[in-house]
Amino acid sequence: MAERERHRVRESDREGALRAAAAHGLDLSGEQRAAFDHVTEGRDLSVVVGYAGTGKSAMLGVAREAWEEAGFNVRGVALSGIAAEGLENGSGIASRTIASMEHGWSQGRDMLTARDVLVIDEAGMVGTRQMERVLSHAADAGAKVVLVGDPQQLQAIEAGAAFRAIHERHGGVEITEVRRQHEGWQQDATRHLATGRTGEAINAYAERGMVHTAETREQARTELVERWDRDRQANPDASRIILTHTNDEVRELNDTARDRMRAAGELGDDVRMKVERGERDFASGDRIMFLRNERGLEVKNGTLGTVEQVNQQGMTVRTDDGRSVAFDTKDYRDFDHGYAATIHKAQGMTVDRGHVLATPGMDRHSSYVGMTRHRDGLALHYGRDDFKDDAQLARTLSRERAKDMASDYARVDPAKEFAERRGIGERIADIARAGAEKARGIFDGLRLSLPGQPREQGMFAGFRPPERTREQAQTQPSHATGQRRAVERYARAVDDIARMRDQGLPVLPHQHDALNRAGEALDAIRPHASTDLQNALQRQPELIREAAAGRSQAAVQAMNKEAELRADPFQRADRFVEGWKQLRQAHDDLRRDGDFRGAKRVGQEMAGMAKSLERDAQVESLLRGRTRELGIDAAMGRSVARDLADSVPFDHGRNLGMSR
Repeated sequence: MAERERHRVRESDREGALRAAAAHGLDLSGEQRAAFDHVTEGRDLSVVVGYAGTGKSAMLGVAREAWEEAGFNVRGVALSGIAAEGLENGSGIASRTIASMEHGWSQGRDMLTARDVLVIDEAGMVGTRQMERVLSHAADAGAKVVLVGDPQQLQAIEAGAAFRAIHERHGGVEITEVRRQHEGWQQDATRHLATGRTGEAINAYAERGMVHTAETREQARTELVERWDRDRQANPDASRIILTHTNDEVRELNDTARDRMRAAGELGDDVRMKVERGERDFASGDRIMFLRNERGLEVKNGTLGTVEQVNQQGMTVRTDDGRSVAFDTKDYRDFDHGYAATIHKAQGMTVDRGHVLATPGMDRHSSYVGMTRHRDGLALHYGRDDFKDDAQLARTLSRERAKDMASDYARVDPAKEFAERRGIGERIADIARAGAEKARGIFDGLRLSLPGQPREQGMFAGFRPPERTREQAQTQPSHATGQRRAVERYARAVDDIARMRDQGLPVLPHQHDALNRAGEALDAIRPHASTDLQNALQRQPELIREAAAGRSQAAVQAMNKEAELRADPFQRADRFVEGWKQLRQAHDDLRRDGDFRGAKRVGQEMAGMAKSLERDAQVESLLRGRTRELGIDAAMGRSVARDLADSVPFDHGRNLGMSR
């Protein structure tokens, strides 16, 4: 597709589209004009990478005029309904979700033809398999595809990074001139967010009083809604949205914002309705968000509106694009309050003012999207129970979580790679390969701690990662090479200790010292790095031998994954549930096999896991909604930790009987 040229637009049609745009007050910038020329030059595949708010949709609107003048049929799609709606509103291209389009294809409807131009907006969110299906159909039909997006914004939910890979392989054009924000310093902040300099962007907003700190997340939530309410009353004609990372936080923010609306006397009488997410009260004046695409109503997942009338049977809603939509709730009940939304719902959205509640699950990509939806102003709120200060906020919101493709990784001979990295010859590489084969299996049967087991019972007994000092932070900069070498040094120290214990020998003092010094070197590069690597090696002991031999890429990745998990309570909750279920299954298997002593040991480990929740209030809170997976019935007013502890079976009677 990148090599075929079957959709060229005549120069007269292009000039006509540009003149029509200028007549309506739209003059394309130099970068927009380059993108316009690129997408209309005729190739079957065009790629446009644009920062948030650079006017990609406006450029596509001019291109649509040119394509239609040339006799082509222009269609638009995006992964989410709100992004499809944004594309349609911004460019005039009739748009829908990719899922809806693929469903039509499965029914033999709306198939592409050689006269079609398919614009895929927010293409960075599209997973590899779905991208392959769409491009394969377009290639077979002879259609043209235009991929538009930003690989640094929200990553695909499905596997892969197809848009980035296609751009790297086939090239395209980039639009970097930010037009959404009106203030020059905010445009600079958007460019910082787009290029990974998240801390600089946060500092710019903080210097202008737009980053607000509270003692707790609950206080931050309250202060955010208070500021939103004041702004709403002072600027009633401005559009605004509250954004955060999780659906649970969205629900809390919606309820708090609605209370403000009720207190201001701006809502009518409440009508209790049973909607898809449970029972809710709605009234005239309420903001709502539609949560399912419905062609008959011309609404998409993410469409926002204001309730005009409501009763037990249905409601009438004025959408933000000015349409009046009436429906019966027995036919459509996929909606909820729309004062707040998740950041994933917001990619493709533009408002006058944005209000963002930062939480530990955010990263560089969600921060980029959440902090660039506004034209005029942003208020970023957080609680000190989530982030100690602005510096920790910036570190967390700068985390890189870009997805990879299998093609990103070359197939190499690890021993040869090791030899080349050390500058030694192929003969030594052969020796290293033979040595690796001989060493394989040294750790067969080595048992590190099970999930939830105290570290003192594992191979790291006696080791405590040191605290990083301020002086170390200032004098020892972090860089990839230093980190890799520190990881390999740490792995060699662990390997030495493992060898001693594998042979039944005591660990020598200098070996403990070597492990502690290696941990200090790691923590000097990044706080808590030694703890993260320790946890990674406990979960994947095979990485010890690899990293000790100089092949540390997988260990570094696992260490970084542990750092993400430490900062993300949702991932920690997932790991807790996984570990609890494994221990419960192990306990049941041991009892069934008559190993009651073993079952008792596992029960003690389960008790240790339950007690660990007392030190992690965020995870315990999340687990309240997952008690069924944990196999308990949560008692009203009691902690999940207590309910789990009470559910632990110890088999005391059987063990006592065996001991007699």
